[in-house]
Amino acid sequence: MSARRAAVRAGAALVLAGVPVCLLCPSASAGTRRDDAVAFTIKDLRITESSGLAASARHRGVVYTHNDSGGVPKVYALGPDGRVAAVLTLAGAGARDWEAMAIGKDGRGRPAIFVADIGDNLGGAWPYVTVYRIPEPTRLVSQTLQATRFRIKYEDGPRNAETMMINPRTNRLYFASKLFGGKVYEAPARLRTGGFNVLRKVGDAPAIATDGAFAPDGRTCVIRTYFGARLYSVGADGRPGKTIKSLDLPRQVQGESVTYTPDGRSLLVGSEGRSQPVYRLPLPEEARPSPASSPGNAGAGNDTTGGHRDATNTRMALFLALAIAAAVGYGLLRRRR
Repeated sequence: MSARRAAVRAGAALVLAGVPVCLLCPSASAGTRRDDAVAFTIKDLRITESSGLAASARHRGVVYTHNDSGGVPKVYALGPDGRVAAVLTLAGAGARDWEAMAIGKDGRGRPAIFVADIGDNLGGAWPYVTVYRIPEPTRLVSQTLQATRFRIKYEDGPRNAETMMINPRTNRLYFASKLFGGKVYEAPARLRTGGFNVLRKVGDAPAIATDGAFAPDGRTCVIRTYFGARLYSVGADGRPGKTIKSLDLPRQVQGESVTYTPDGRSLLVGSEGRSQPVYRLPLPEEARPSPASSPGNAGAGNDTTGGHRDATNTRMALFLALAIAAAVGYGLLRRRR
């Protein structure tokens, strides 16, 4: 969801209840620390609602992104300086509400870019959502690529989501719903282009999840929110398992994207809005790959920053829930008077 729509919706709800909107403002302590490194800044005027990130499997230093809704079906390849190196247009695709992207493989095992048109701001208005897949080009130039379409349904009915992750070991897709009681959903082992691919609920997700990603070696995964991120181990079944640690994230205009660096030692986190920085955040030691399992440096580069403090995302999510509850309660009290 765009920053503008999110602000209008949250602000309108609180104003109607008679509660100051600043109740939901992050505290100053949630700001950027000196050990948060800016990997690059997205300054291209065509990218105003960067809602997904994915580090390239083929091109060193390249990270892909896309706009949210209301645009055209395009993926932007960003170089190490944040400049657009190429624009990939998806033929046969729509862009209703793009919310996430990830690198996986196609049916022949070649690197592919998956884009998730899974947003549903009305919380169940769309009977199904869509994931598009295009091959990751071997030559990075602006071009049009035919998209393969996969239609998606949830086993327990439609819902809003902004998170899609792909396990690199199994090529299986996972989604997280954007709710206070969020859930993780698993796609079929093999997606089909005919009919619907039904998602099965397999676990819990943090409140208000806005994106997620698997580590390049498949040992861990991360799901982020507006306020923080939660790291998980990955079980033998390939699913997100036990929580390793929660992480703070730098304060952003509308933090909606996350991916691992190709060496698996850091996270890249981005935001919607114009001229937004993408931060590189080092992972805690227990979440980093061992030297033997490190996949190398094919994409966004090595991490050279220091440690990052423990998180407060659970506390911030609870704060948000309490603020909304206070808004509703205050509104009811005013009506009784």
